[in-house]
Amino acid sequence: MTPTAGPFGGSGRHETPEERADRRWTDLLQELRVAQTGVQILFGFLLAVVFQPRFAELSDTDRNIYVVTVMLGSATASALIGPVSYHRLLTGRRLKPQTVTWASRMTLLGLILLFCTMCSALLLILRVALHDSVALWLVGGMAAWSLACWFVFPAWALVRSSPPGGEERPGPE
Repeated sequence: MTPTAGPFGGSGRHETPEERADRRWTDLLQELRVAQTGVQILFGFLLAVVFQPRFAELSDTDRNIYVVTVMLGSATASALIGPVSYHRLLTGRRLKPQTVTWASRMTLLGLILLFCTMCSALLLILRVALHDSVALWLVGGMAAWSLACWFVFPAWALVRSSPPGGEERPGPE
């Protein structure tokens, strides 16, 4: 085990690759619990919309937006539940580091799909509620805010935390 430089100069954790994979898996599970709950609630509401009496009154465009939203919601749920299946199928095969890497990638894909699902659902709701082009502007503004919160701010923090002189730091925890 070799110590790694921490963000404030001292040595980082002293852990084996297996211990690191275990810690990263636990962290990922906590993140997935938060995301999965929201996705499951959103997806449940989306599935119920088609059974509402007002659904028959939607324009063809709004019905198409609904279908796209439901498909995105389904893809999102699959991507965010996928890491659990991945882990379950590979448990005991001494592939924990690889499992964590692929599960992390699947989770990032799930977050991107969740962004698309939320934008699509918001577009449908605001088109029905406002009946005008203001809906597009509101969705665009919310999309920009979500992109900033989910991707831009973390990327900015990463860039700002880079040491002077371009020295490399260990990869993501």
